[in-house]
Amino acid sequence: MNSAGGREVPESDPPCEQPARAEAPPVMTDVPKDEREAPGPSSPLGALAADVAAVGPEPPPAVAAPLDGEAAAGTESLPSDQDLSKVTAFAPLEIVEVNDLDWKAVLNRTSPSSIRSEIRSTVERMEGLLDRADGPGMLFDKFRADPTDKVIKISDFDAEIPLWIIGDLHGDLLALEAALAAMRQPDLQPGEGPPRILFLGDLFDDEGFSLEILLRVFELIVDAPDRVCVIAGNHDEALSYDGVRFSSSVTPSDFADFLNANLTHEWIERAGKLAVRLFTNAPRALFFPDGLLAAHGGFPLVDLHPGLAESGEWNNPMCLSDFVWTRAHPKARRKLPNRFSHGSQFGYEDFAAFCSLSAGLGRPVTHMVRGHDHVEERYASFPAYRANPLLTTVALSRRLSREAFGPYERVPTMARYVEGALPRVYRLHIPVEMIRAYYPQPAADSIDNHPSQEPQA
Repeated sequence: MNSAGGREVPESDPPCEQPARAEAPPVMTDVPKDEREAPGPSSPLGALAADVAAVGPEPPPAVAAPLDGEAAAGTESLPSDQDLSKVTAFAPLEIVEVNDLDWKAVLNRTSPSSIRSEIRSTVERMEGLLDRADGPGMLFDKFRADPTDKVIKISDFDAEIPLWIIGDLHGDLLALEAALAAMRQPDLQPGEGPPRILFLGDLFDDEGFSLEILLRVFELIVDAPDRVCVIAGNHDEALSYDGVRFSSSVTPSDFADFLNANLTHEWIERAGKLAVRLFTNAPRALFFPDGLLAAHGGFPLVDLHPGLAESGEWNNPMCLSDFVWTRAHPKARRKLPNRFSHGSQFGYEDFAAFCSLSAGLGRPVTHMVRGHDHVEERYASFPAYRANPLLTTVALSRRLSREAFGPYERVPTMARYVEGALPRVYRLHIPVEMIRAYYPQPAADSIDNHPSQEPQA
């Protein structure tokens, strides 16, 4: 499993309870706070919550678990051996430990002032790309059913060209540059052709360097639009501009506050407008030919299945919302959709029901990669989902202010597409002293996680 230079060593398939750190399912240490205002009972969302349709096979009464995720007395919360015997076995999740990068070079690339010094050129190039009559031509755009399609079925995918997957960044410029440096390592990049990058959303908010992250992603896009795809996360989707000011329907929303504080700065304001344009039409989900689903949060929950089965309308606003907002429960069988907020969770039988539904609609799903949940280990693959595996990966090198527990310095992760299996996880071991210098730990009574000055080597 461990590899100082990035050598890939597959992990063994863990039992339900496994003390080894890299195998045990990481615990979510943050309480989600990025919720929108709850709709009232008279709204379409509220009305649906009052009439939830049961979809998919129900478990026998003797083994059924309550919808709150707690197992019934005398039962296990994991799939039975009989259930597992009916599904195709997936290869164990592979973990690669990345230690030997040129960390000085990584740090040299993380200068916020250098990135801001190119803001005019970056913004003008990005504006020109989005203004193209035939569209920006980003990775996977050619598979859209029409220019407004946000749930993309990929019909042809060359697995020999590396596809790197980066989860939530939330302004973590240090983690992004470490990920980009790892992609350039010859021993970590088999296959032919330049690498492709899939961002799973949530580029900004939670302090850090939100503007600089946005500008760096713009640079990557304009340099090679056909090699970069950006899925919208809930923080990205929540940002809006009314012609006068920016706002956000999610908390924390410090990036919108930053943009409003700099409305007199032409290029910062235009960068914010570009972010709104980009994410308004960004994909919410990708369906790969091997059965992999990629999204920021989850998938349409069970109360939407009857309508989806009847209409086949993947771009229904409520379906799009579930791809972005829903969260994975580590061990629950099923969770009741909550249409009064965006905090709904799903269980492993909910995911299995969706896999069955999607197959009937010509988009087979067998496994998934996502971000959204800031697990302490920065990646998670819960044993309960072994029939239809699910990988959570986020690229955060620090503990966010809204994460209550755990060490301040973290090991950010990224993943690489593996055909017919869960993406391979790469743990980026940024030196602890570098993280501390770049993101000084705030005082115990402070919620400000933004460095007050240019980071020093």
